[in-house]
Amino acid sequence: MARIILAEDDEIVGEIVRDTLMDAGHAVGWCKDGRSALDAIRFRPPHLAILDQRMPEMSGIEVLRSMRISKELAMVPVLMLTAVRTDADQSIAYYDGADDYITKPCNMEQLLFRADRLIKGAMRRTSGMEGMPQLSKMVSRPV
Repeated sequence: MARIILAEDDEIVGEIVRDTLMDAGHAVGWCKDGRSALDAIRFRPPHLAILDQRMPEMSGIEVLRSMRISKELAMVPVLMLTAVRTDADQSIAYYDGADDYITKPCNMEQLLFRADRLIKGAMRRTSGMEGMPQLSKMVSRPV
């Protein structure tokens, strides 16, 4: 079970995505604007953030940028789930650090597959990181 923050201002889309992820066994916190999503992400970093591009208070891109400059949040995978379909917007999202990009409407099986892939990839990247402080001491010693 993974912790997922979903930032989506559309009630229908939010309910469908939340229910799909919860039915798959994930814990989902659903925020309806970018500011509250970023607050929730900062309070307890999730295993995955799913962000709509255009939301009240703060856009998904602004949330993404804030995450990528934060030491604590930089490694949290981000999936953009948005109705914004232009190649330029998708390129900007990837440039700013999105790990994946899905346009709405989307197939819920595909969304679940891609979310699970990002979660598993993040867990592989961060497993074994507990020993990193000792490693950095060893590397910084003069030879």
